Amino acid sequence: MQSHIKKLTAAGALITLGIIFGDIGTSPLYTFQTLMIQGGKVDQGLVFGAISCIFWTLTLQTTFKYILITLQADNHGEGGIFSLYALVRRYGKWLAIPAIIGAGTLLADGIITPPISVSSAIEGLSNVPALAQSFVPGSKLILGIVIGIMVALFFFQQFGTKVVGSAFGPIMLLWFIMIGALGSLQLVHNPGIFKALNPYYGYRLLMDHKDGFWLLGAVFLCTTGAEALYSDLGHCGRKNIQATWIFVKTTLVLNYLGQGAWVLAQPSTTKFADINPFYAIVPNPHLLMIPCVALATMATIIASQALISGSFTLISEAVSMNFWPRITIKYPSNIRGQIYIPSINWILCIGCILVTLYFQTSEAMTAAYGFSITIAMLMTTILMSYFMRYVKHWPLWLVVIILCVFLTVEFSFFVANAVKLLKRLFFVVFEIGLIFTMYIWFKARKINNRFLNFIDLKDQIPLLNALSADESVSKYSTHLIYLTKANNAKQIEEKIMYSIMSRKPKRADTYWFIHIETTNEPYTMEYTVDQLDPGKIIRVEFRLGFRIQPRVNVLYRKVIEDMVARNEIDITSHYESLHRFKVNADFRFVIMEKFLSYNNSFSVKEGFILNSYFAIKKLAQSEAKAFGLDTSETYVEKIPLVVKPVGNIILKRVDIASIH
Repeated sequence: MQSHIKKLTAAGALITLGIIFGDIGTSPLYTFQTLMIQGGKVDQGLVFGAISCIFWTLTLQTTFKYILITLQADNHGEGGIFSLYALVRRYGKWLAIPAIIGAGTLLADGIITPPISVSSAIEGLSNVPALAQSFVPGSKLILGIVIGIMVALFFFQQFGTKVVGSAFGPIMLLWFIMIGALGSLQLVHNPGIFKALNPYYGYRLLMDHKDGFWLLGAVFLCTTGAEALYSDLGHCGRKNIQATWIFVKTTLVLNYLGQGAWVLAQPSTTKFADINPFYAIVPNPHLLMIPCVALATMATIIASQALISGSFTLISEAVSMNFWPRITIKYPSNIRGQIYIPSINWILCIGCILVTLYFQTSEAMTAAYGFSITIAMLMTTILMSYFMRYVKHWPLWLVVIILCVFLTVEFSFFVANAVKLLKRLFFVVFEIGLIFTMYIWFKARKINNRFLNFIDLKDQIPLLNALSADESVSKYSTHLIYLTKANNAKQIEEKIMYSIMSRKPKRADTYWFIHIETTNEPYTMEYTVDQLDPGKIIRVEFRLGFRIQPRVNVLYRKVIEDMVARNEIDITSHYESLHRFKVNADFRFVIMEKFLSYNNSFSVKEGFILNSYFAIKKLAQSEAKAFGLDTSETYVEKIPLVVKPVGNIILKRVDIASIH
């Protein structure tokens, strides 16, 4: 982590504004308008109740749950649902399920947040008197601009955000100052609106209004960026987030109060489907509306950027923790943690375009927004309860109280948002696909690992040395390298010895066994070397953080360089003609890829999981490419996976003579 974000600093706070609060900071663009539309007849009870619900949702969900409690669950400075899962997974095998569901629903949010944010900003042009006729919400012109912005945003992901990233903080600072100032201007005319912060008005709205409880679906829009806030913990540090939130929440509340004050000053016949209170409170629209829309657009682009980057990080962690197939991951800049995943980038891009074309207006999108995030928040709450109880060792009674409070609040939001399910069938296939892929990959790896047989490596040393010295067997490679899953340094997979000794024996001068341990820390990069038989049989153990990609070829070369520098190994070729000229020896990796054997008789469930696993695997990156191995140095050996051999075969032998 960079030094300026380890502690509270002005620079750290500015970066925090640019990275952390984009999503939640742009929610005033559509939250209050949605509440006014869904609330029906607009009166003081609706306005006061809406503001009260928004204020206490921000206080309870964002401030109390995420800012004060969840940010304590930092995994060596990193946040997010997989970081949290890494901290608690030892306390329950079933905790993988909430982690998978939470991650899948968070990723699904990535195809609706950019369209709804950017659309709500661009639609502000309809409030410019000279442009009102051309920029009607849902018009082809607005749709074209929104899609153009999103295509450009996704296109530039491959180059990283190093160049424009430095401008994010100042732009978001201007944004929050602007929304706070716009709200404050309205409060001068109606200071009594501050009474709306009383929780009594929120309670009365939920109890007395005919659609009171169901309005929670719209209220929830004000806190949708809270889960992403935790995911980006590693970029800014807890202290910067906590301190900056005071300023952010103040400006948000001022803006919501200002919108409420303006609404109360309007005739009861005002149609809020045609008027967005956020833009209505901008003074002198002829002069200030275009700069306001421009700043809103930049803020929503920044919010979208943070969500896209978070999606890349989430998938990268899922790959490292065996929840997702191995895919191509690139590093567009030298900034730690900044990655680019082409396949995810363009899936999100296509999804965002389809969402824009399907819903067309931000108002229609808000009607389908929020369901996924309520599920993600519920999953985080479940994992957090284990963190508080078993990692922090909080008293059981305190954990139970906190758990009951948040489960009650979030389940209420979930039920209120569940009515949106029919309006968001567009996303269901995408969400189910994400969760299904993670579940299948996780369960299949567990089944796979059940059939790993390990043997004592030291018992194999005489056999390996005998093969190495047997000149009647042609040399396969001078240095032969296998990747092993044996966590015990004294063991090796039986299938590796089978690969070396059976079929055509693989004779080599030196046998290397490489093991990769994924640590619970995010950025660990360590290794150990154990020369079981010096210069002949060597095991290398890499300890890599869950945010480090296992580029074995690069890492292994570094190990060789270190060992040569320490005079621990000589890599000069052993062939006489090459040895004289000090030519380096040859190295070859052997990767064993499994395929599902026809010789299997397993349960329906296992059959479904394994068949799905191997079908998905065909679309995934090859093992050699995933581990960063050059194909010229790598041999891929196909190994059949036999879970349960076919048995009870009744086959009768018949003599040839009896046939005649």
